Amino acid sequence: MKFFHLSDLHIGLKLLGHDLLEDQKYILDEIIELAKEHHPDAIVIAGDIYDRAVPSVEAVRLFDGFLTALSAALPEAELMIISGNHDSPPRIDMFRSILQSHKIHMIGLPPQLEGERIEKVVLRDEFGEVNFYLLPFVKPSMVRAIVGSDENGNSLSYDASVRRLLAREAIDLTTRNVLVSHQFYLPAGMTGEEVERMDSEIRTVGNIDAIGADAIACFDYAALGHIHKPMKVGSETLRYCGTPLACSVSEAGQEKGVILVELQNKGEVSTTILPLKPLREVRVISGNLADVLRETCDDYVRVELTDTTELDVVDTQDRLRNAFPHLLEVRRTFLRTVNYSAAYSLDDQKSPEDLCREYLGDLDEEELAELRDVINTVMEEMK
Repeated sequence: MKFFHLSDLHIGLKLLGHDLLEDQKYILDEIIELAKEHHPDAIVIAGDIYDRAVPSVEAVRLFDGFLTALSAALPEAELMIISGNHDSPPRIDMFRSILQSHKIHMIGLPPQLEGERIEKVVLRDEFGEVNFYLLPFVKPSMVRAIVGSDENGNSLSYDASVRRLLAREAIDLTTRNVLVSHQFYLPAGMTGEEVERMDSEIRTVGNIDAIGADAIACFDYAALGHIHKPMKVGSETLRYCGTPLACSVSEAGQEKGVILVELQNKGEVSTTILPLKPLREVRVISGNLADVLRETCDDYVRVELTDTTELDVVDTQDRLRNAFPHLLEVRRTFLRTVNYSAAYSLDDQKSPEDLCREYLGDLDEEELAELRDVINTVMEEMK
């Protein structure tokens, strides 16, 4: 049995103000072509379909077109999709029953009542059954009614909540089992601080959402979402596929792809990365202005200027935008140390108010009063 492992599409994302819908359509079309080429029996999307809980009309339309094209290309394949922490669980859960009759399993909510279980999709091949357990993003408060609380009546930790959810399932370890989950799973022996995270990821204070990867070690394969960089969680079969498209500058240079998973007999699992080539790369270009301008391109670019001399800000911005139509931002890596004592004597130094007014320009009486109040507050704090 073959299936694609995808996650974190983040449809509707803006990269430092740049709309990525065109880029996302390009990469989704590429995934459709890979599906036509490899004919997987199933497509798994492990959460964060959209970048926002209430996506734009354009984002919903793009995802609808993607599912429609996948269904047309693979009429016999099962499409299995869970919600992530960026998605709205009730919205993803809409039309759940009727979609299942069309081989589309969109699961937005985890089990919340005593009689409910993790959604399970059973597929079959020449080696027998494969059980896909579809577990959307879980917050402890969502499942408190069925996993219980601690000795003080508070919600359990993320780790304990997910472990108890999985313990409720009668998982047959003699058959092949696949988990689809969107959580922060920690490789054995690592702390949350040691795991490299991307700027585009939402992180909790103190990594309270971390879950030990040993909790899911019983599965033949775990198709994980949430971490944006491709990463294994202790083995080849417990892994994050990462985003199909860079969602932040911190992902510049990463090789993105779809994981093709092949299951044979129990315990026989192989994975292959099918590379994805974006419409535009995300790049960081460093150097002095003259050298940087020679690298003109259509990619999304952060420019880091190393010039040690003063530059005309407006002229520099214009020249860079002409060279890089999809310029993200410009940073100066050289910071001059200015000796103000050499420039001003005690007699001719200007007051904080005068300096601020020179910088801000003309101020009316109300703005001037507000400025003076701010300066006085700062001066009092300094004293």
